[in-house]
Amino acid sequence: MAKTKTKDPETILTETLNQQVANFSVLYMKLHHYHWYVKGENFFTLHVKFQDLYTETTLHLDTIAERMLALRALPTATLKDQLQLASVSEASGSETAQEMVQTLASDFDTICTELTEGITVAEDHDDQPTADLLIAIRASFEKHRWMLEAYLAT
Repeated sequence: MAKTKTKDPETILTETLNQQVANFSVLYMKLHHYHWYVKGENFFTLHVKFQDLYTETTLHLDTIAERMLALRALPTATLKDQLQLASVSEASGSETAQEMVQTLASDFDTICTELTEGITVAEDHDDQPTADLLIAIRASFEKHRWMLEAYLAT
């Protein structure tokens, strides 16, 4: 009977955080892409919104990476690795403004689900600072998801 290796809680927490570093890195570039290439009647509204979102995203990215470093873990720092680890995908380059918003709403939903899982892992590991950090990010992204979905309903 082969023994299966179970991961220790620190490894699980590190992998959870690292996936979010990857997600936020990919999301940051996607938001820049959308900011640069959005077209149409909602250009002025979306151009500014995408800039606001990538500005916030970079802050969350840095905070998560620095939390990993404080935990003596190394965040992923190459685009190749981030694209492999991320749950969200990069922009295709052919999205309409409506598709951009829909994709972001879906990405935010995915990230919120994963942040919820990360909060549980952090709490199970008695790591309240990490849980608090992820809770704050999730709350912000839940609000953005709601706003993007409300925009799509118009």
